[in-house]
Parts: sequence; structure tokens; C-alpha cells
Amino acid sequence: MFERLKELEEKYEQINNDLMNPEIISDNKRYASLMKEYKNLTPIIEKFREYKKAKDAFDEASELLEAGGLEKDFKEMVQMQFEESKEQTAKCEEELKIMLLPKDPNDDKNVIIEIRGGAGGEEASLFANSLYRMYTMYADSKGWKHEVMNANETELGGYKEISFSVEGEGAYSRLKYESGVHRVQRVPETESQGRVHTSTVTVAVLPEAEEVEFEINEATDLKIDVFRASGAGGQHINKTESAVRITYLPTGLVVECQDERSQFKNKERALKILRSRLYEEQLRAQENEIAAQRRSQVGTGDRSERIRTYNFPEGRISDHRIGLTIYRLEQFLNGSLDEVIDALATADQAAKLSAQAE
Repeated sequence: MFERLKELEEKYEQINNDLMNPEIISDNKRYASLMKEYKNLTPIIEKFREYKKAKDAFDEASELLEAGGLEKDFKEMVQMQFEESKEQTAKCEEELKIMLLPKDPNDDKNVIIEIRGGAGGEEASLFANSLYRMYTMYADSKGWKHEVMNANETELGGYKEISFSVEGEGAYSRLKYESGVHRVQRVPETESQGRVHTSTVTVAVLPEAEEVEFEINEATDLKIDVFRASGAGGQHINKTESAVRITYLPTGLVVECQDERSQFKNKERALKILRSRLYEEQLRAQENEIAAQRRSQVGTGDRSERIRTYNFPEGRISDHRIGLTIYRLEQFLNGSLDEVIDALATADQAAKLSAQAE
């Protein structure tokens, strides 16, 4: 590990020198690439230098204590330095192990989130709206941008399905743990008897794919249909054929977009969703080929996996993947997701460290 860290430090210094080279500065693409690499390496190198400083202090204190002959007050001071630097060295070493874990190449990507009502009819659609609100409030708290790409509303204000983009640094690294089945237990607004019902909503978090990552031949791969957009209850909200339905012929995958009045914008958004879905399928296929990698994940993508329960009578959220239960349901639904996401990320890191040790 430390040999690798020394190599990374040398690379870091080289990049630092390159960034002051006028030829590289004038090459926008090269400069941006180096700046991104420099930014990614900075926290690792800073931690490595913190480790080396603590290690030097530990070695110095060890030598003095072994040599003996120290006055009482000075010996106590050296002993304190020994204990503190020993603890700091061990702490930095553990943190470096985590920082050197292979990084998910999608972590810095923007995301497209798709939320669909599952079992539970109108109640599931209403909870889909609650989850949409929760994620957009979380995005706002992080300073991320979000935009609805397609929505199919119900008459009571829920969503049969809604797709929206989230743009911001590290969006996928935080939101990727949300893919799966979300279960809600509460008394529905539509229930007069006051009985608790159980409904489900599925969430898919797709890393936004660039065109270079997944090329689509529009002429041969796509069937594009246009139709009139409609709102809740089938009422026409657009008299022109602006809604777009795209079928990816090789697999039969269908994407619709009708949220914009412009046919061009709806087509652009539908292609964006289609490309991201195909990219996600490609990633899943690759992951399934690597059993060890699959075992070291904390449920970051299986849409059929029940990942979390929201119990309204008890004000409880339970994440089933890591056995975590918290009693702050209202705050959670208002976008305070970090406590659970941090716990999921930590469990994911621990599983990967364990797999690496094997």
C-alpha cells in the first residue's frame, strides 16, 4: 500500500508541475483532465502526508523511550507523544485503505431517477410523489440541479411514474444506494376505516451516460412515434403531437417523454433516458460476471430488492440491507438522507475491504 502511495505522490507532484506548463494550460481538454485527476488525488496525498508526519513523530518518540535516561517530566511528554502519534498513525492507515479502494467510475456522474408506483394503486402513486419530493429536497440541500424529464400524474396528485435528472458533483455516489423497492406502511388518505395499508414504489437510479459511452444508431436501432400529450385523467394538455415514444428495436425497450410542449425537447430527453437505461443494463451485465464484486456491494442496483420500509404509525425508517432503523421519518422525507446514506456507504466500504482481504 505504501509503495503505491509513494507512486501516487510522485504522480501528484508531476501533475502539479504539468498544470503550470503553458502548453498544457492552452489545451483546454488536457488541462481539464489533469485538474480532475489532481483534485481526485489531493485528499489521498494530504492524508498520506498526515500519516508520514504522525509516523515520524512516533519513530522519534520510540527511539527516545528505548534510549532511556530521560528526566521524569520529559519522559512523560515523550510518552504522550508516543501514544498520540501511534493512535494517529493507525487512524490514518485505516483511512488510507478506504481511500485507495477502487473508485466507482460512475460516482462523479449526474443521474436520472425513475420512480414508479408499484403495489397499492393510488396510495403507491401518492407515495411516489412523496419520494420525488424527498429526493429533490435532498438535491436542493446539496446545491444540485434537478429537472423533471417525464411525468405521468394521477387525479389525486400522485405519480404513476416520474423521471427526473439530478446534476451535481458526486450525485451518483450518494444516490446510487436508492435503487430498489421502497415499502410504505400508513393509513392512506383514500381510506375511511383508518386501517394501515402496505404499498410499494420502485426507484431506479441511472448514471447519466454520455454519447461516447453508449452509441445508438437512430436509423437502424430506433422506432420513433409522436402522439398528443395527455394529463391526469386523460385530459388533453397539448393539441399538437409533441409527445415522443422511442422503442429501442434490439431489445424492445420503450421510453416516453411528454413533459415538454416541444417535440424536439421531448425527443432529446427520451434519448437521454434511453441511453442511460442501456448503459445501466450494460453495467449490470458486467457486474453479474464478477461474483466477488457482486458480493461486496450493498444492494446498489437490483430493482426487485426490497431495500427500505417507511412506517408512518411508528415514525420509523428501516433499511433492510444493513439492519438500520431510525425514528426520524418526517425529517427523512424532508430530504435529510445523509445519516442513512453515510451508513450505507460505510457498509459498502467495509464489505469491499473484507473482499479485498480475502
